[in-house]
Amino acid sequence: MRLTHPAGGLRAAGARLLALIALATLLLAGCARERLHQQESYVFGTRVELLTWNASDAKAESAMAEVLREFDRLHRAYHAWEPSELTALNDAIAAGRQGIPVSPELAAMLADAKQLAATGDELFNPALGQLIALWGFHTDTFTPHRPDPVRLAALVATRPQMADLSISGNTVTSRNPAVQLDLGGYGKGYALDRAAAILKARGVNNALINIGGNVLALGSKGEAPWRVGIQHPREPRPLASLPLRDGEAIGTSGDYQRFFEMDGERYCHLLDPRSGRPARGTQAVTVLITPRPGAGTLSDAASKPVYLGGEAWRDYARRFGIDHALRVDADGRIQVTRALHDRLQYGEGVGQARVLD
Repeated sequence: MRLTHPAGGLRAAGARLLALIALATLLLAGCARERLHQQESYVFGTRVELLTWNASDAKAESAMAEVLREFDRLHRAYHAWEPSELTALNDAIAAGRQGIPVSPELAAMLADAKQLAATGDELFNPALGQLIALWGFHTDTFTPHRPDPVRLAALVATRPQMADLSISGNTVTSRNPAVQLDLGGYGKGYALDRAAAILKARGVNNALINIGGNVLALGSKGEAPWRVGIQHPREPRPLASLPLRDGEAIGTSGDYQRFFEMDGERYCHLLDPRSGRPARGTQAVTVLITPRPGAGTLSDAASKPVYLGGEAWRDYARRFGIDHALRVDADGRIQVTRALHDRLQYGEGVGQARVLD
């Protein structure tokens, strides 16, 4: 996971604007506070919020504490540059080793990520760790800079991608030593699914899990569904809000979440593997995943090819079975599928959206 902390010139959503936020005023309005339990933390380089409804104090607190311990475990196990199982695997790949043993969990994650990457033409590409590091996003003390163009071109020419991996049981082999894994576009969603499993196993059936704007809902908030907001990509307010129902997850990718500006140009952390450069043409996309296994993971991973797909965003959403999606293009124009449009309550002053069937 790319677990950066906001620093220097990097403007991070975890510190200020969440790509997708649970709206506290909406969550708390009209409800008896004693029925709502809340825990906050800072993990994966972003703000984490857990909300439960109508569970006893002891049950809610115990379950949420277990979830936060699991987040800490995932943070340590799959960190992209501090010593972890993932960095050990990357070192072995770079050294040309074959049949590298990994934990069953990491093997399953990589196999899933490989399939998701193939579905999206490798635009979702967790093999781009070297490229992410070259742009300076593998650090806790970020200094804005543009990479040397010769080094950038040489790295792009190596074409690291998830298709380079062979996963057999709990062993991994890469045919390309340039592969360096970074699960930053996968890990938050995976953590959502792990949190949901823990909460349900502990008898907590009504909860909202928010990891830096990737959100998954369990059950409801009493008589009403949970309600969440989609962050405006250029203003400190919601673009819209919508009800999130039992088992649904929602994720946003945007050029405002982590970026720097240099010479009047914006460079976001969402890198296009085809050019090796920060993506352009889209301010933000949001996808809503209807209930299915791995909904949280899909909300995280699928938003990347939808974002990088530009004008083909709708096609990429369909490939992942996503009917509910919204895009804000480079000029701030909103395009939204009818399925999602029918559930949105737009914020004041938001321009008219183009609805697509």
